[in-house]
Amino acid sequence: MTTGFTVGKEHFEVDGRPVRLLSGALHYFRVHEEHWAHRLGMLRAMGLNCVETYVPWNLHEPEPGRFHDPAALGRFLDAAHAAGLWAIVRPGPYICAEWDNGGLPHWLTGPLGARVRTRDAEFLGAVERWYGELLPQVAARELGRGGPVIMVQVENEYGSYGTDQVYLARLTALTRACGITVPLFTSDGPEEHMLTGGLVPGVLATVNFDKDAAAAFGALRRYRPEGPLMCMEFWCGWFEYWGGKPAVREPAEAAGALREILEAGASVNVYMAHGGTSFAGWAGANRAGELNDGALEPDVTSYDYDAPIDEAGRPTEKFRLFREVFAEYQEGPLPEIPQAPPVLAAPVTAEFTGWAPLDAVMEALGGPEAESALPPAFEELGVDRGLVRYRVDIPGPRAPQRLTLAGLRDLAVVYVDGARAQADPLSDGAPALLEPVAGPASVEIWVESLARVNYGPRLGEPKGITGGVLHERQQLHGVRARGLRLDAFDDAEAVARIPYEAVPSVPSERGLYRAAFTVTGAGDARLTLPSWTRGFVWVNGFCLGRYWSAGPQESLYVPGPVLREGANEVWVLELDGAGEPRVHLA
Repeated sequence: MTTGFTVGKEHFEVDGRPVRLLSGALHYFRVHEEHWAHRLGMLRAMGLNCVETYVPWNLHEPEPGRFHDPAALGRFLDAAHAAGLWAIVRPGPYICAEWDNGGLPHWLTGPLGARVRTRDAEFLGAVERWYGELLPQVAARELGRGGPVIMVQVENEYGSYGTDQVYLARLTALTRACGITVPLFTSDGPEEHMLTGGLVPGVLATVNFDKDAAAAFGALRRYRPEGPLMCMEFWCGWFEYWGGKPAVREPAEAAGALREILEAGASVNVYMAHGGTSFAGWAGANRAGELNDGALEPDVTSYDYDAPIDEAGRPTEKFRLFREVFAEYQEGPLPEIPQAPPVLAAPVTAEFTGWAPLDAVMEALGGPEAESALPPAFEELGVDRGLVRYRVDIPGPRAPQRLTLAGLRDLAVVYVDGARAQADPLSDGAPALLEPVAGPASVEIWVESLARVNYGPRLGEPKGITGGVLHERQQLHGVRARGLRLDAFDDAEAVARIPYEAVPSVPSERGLYRAAFTVTGAGDARLTLPSWTRGFVWVNGFCLGRYWSAGPQESLYVPGPVLREGANEVWVLELDGAGEPRVHLA
């Protein structure tokens, strides 16, 4: 009978027996639930004995006190246990993870701003409610209680963000108060300021890096002379952002860096072992620049991460090399590689048969219109992911002047008296129309959130036109605003009631497009939209995420369980305009 997992002076131990953790990151929320068992089996086949996952707070508490399936974590931990894996849980409350807002709810960062991730009473009160809902299911699945959980993290890379030791101490105490008895740990970069900001007295410290294990562990040892060494995030690849270059790490080089970690006698968590997909528009964003204060860089939908197990769950050359390394640290032969899930038997082309302009979609699915002196932020309108339509009038008569959208960090499509106007490309702070505008005029501005920042000092910044609409230097007041949340499309009956029109032979308008198609031999597929610009796709009501011609991602992953034998339906919300009147799956 296993009694528990402990942290010794040099080793991790189970029932007093030294063990080395060979772990891999796999986010349950980025993998279709029907694929969990397969992906966990792939981790086992690679030679791992443990799985690590984050928990995104904003996914599970979309509104204060209203929880959405937090039990998904428990089901995943049960699946890990059935697969013969231990489990490391990283509940946040902040997770980074290239996830929108770093996992923090928009309804909390909106009013609190920089007070999040501090000792602030309002922030800690919300965390206490969330942890009270989440952590008991983790505690019930600890190793000493017959489950797989061996460690739980306190915060996440806190030394990259702040120095509030009072906050870290209170969060540690709260985690214990919610029933967690397994060892706790922190994880930070190996830089001095990160370690001094993120370490918690009496809590195991781990480090995150991509190479040069000796230097990273040497830095950790200067602060923690004792305790097991562990790289909690061995970055074997990297993420991609729209308009950027593909992220690729040479497999042999990554395998060599992994070997260095293990030869140092350390444990490791491969980040990511399997990245998966940021479905439903949950991908986050970063800021360019060394201090993360430059232009917005929104992440692509795929979280493939150039991981050893690719987005569709298939082994790669990196998998083969990692498996060879891990085999040297396992007793006996490794499990056989699981058979891959089925793929779509034959390519399918779906022709669009219905279209609704964006105004009609807003009318059917949008929230109430609010009027205020200045443009409200997305957070004030209760919009986490989606769009906001702003309307404002320019008085007149007056001569043409520059029209500026102050504080805009995303993309805007602007109409002046019903005609689309040309705006500057994505910029930070003050994009303006290319041509001056005379008054009187009616201005309509559609702003699309490209995701909230998930890392760095700009974490939690609001979305929308946060500095006002300026004509020359004058604020335009009396702004009407209405939000369209992505999760409004979860209501299939409401989507069906939208008044649709016939699709033009060459689609060029923004709006919602519908198509039906038949499948024989359902399975995993890739979806492409030739010559379409930017928007979101749903298959049978399941949101695959954002597409964008900016690249580098060129197609969307469709999990096989989303497709049905026989009749299927696809919706495309095009937010810029253009494209062939069809969608392809193969």
